Amino acid sequence: MSKIAVIGGTGLASINGFEVTSREIIQTPYGEPSGPLVKGLLSGREVYFLPRHGAGHTIPPHKINYRANIWALKEAGIENVIAVNAVGGVSDELQPGVLCVPDQIIDYTWSRVNTFFEESLENVVHIDFTYPFCESLRKSIIDAASKCDIDIVNKGTYAATQGPRLETVAEIKRLENDGCHLVGMTCMPEAALAREKELCYSSISVVANLAAGKGNEELTMSMIEKNLSSGMEKVRQLLEKVIPALA
Repeated sequence: MSKIAVIGGTGLASINGFEVTSREIIQTPYGEPSGPLVKGLLSGREVYFLPRHGAGHTIPPHKINYRANIWALKEAGIENVIAVNAVGGVSDELQPGVLCVPDQIIDYTWSRVNTFFEESLENVVHIDFTYPFCESLRKSIIDAASKCDIDIVNKGTYAATQGPRLETVAEIKRLENDGCHLVGMTCMPEAALAREKELCYSSISVVANLAAGKGNEELTMSMIEKNLSSGMEKVRQLLEKVIPALA
């Protein structure tokens, strides 16, 4: 039976119905993970949970120790990783509260440590990142959404930006011209590091706001939190369905 972990992002610091059985602090060669790895039961299925931004949501996207987080999951024997990411909607179909399971990434981040393969190598390593998300896990999420009548967008290109600020109108126009459908700050280097550790990794992206220039409202944290509240309720329902199906 494969071990499953959920990496929670903005708006998902905990999971309703998640019965905690233990917490483990895993030491890594890359420093401290974002927090203890929490083990428990969800819908009768063993699952692990790691809050990406820390238990108190205090770690900004560019300061997350992605290597420590992924290394800790691998060390715990995790095989499947469901990442939950709050994003901005670039394409018209990605309105606030909508869920998307992206299938591609364009990385616009810089200065983040993005690989395990950089020192004391016998050979240079180049991972195949043609399809950055695990297709079998994506399919499981999409199938689970269909079974519990949750509408999702089943593909899209995720623009990973540096943050922590939101983007300008001109930057969003550039991302749209590049073929991006949604924009966030946390899928990279997380997805690439997961691939290096041979973890099956997929994202459930929750649209928290329309990207800059796509709506008439000022982008405020109160508005984002309100949109995330409804979107994350759908995520919780989806996790309750997909996690038992991954047994």
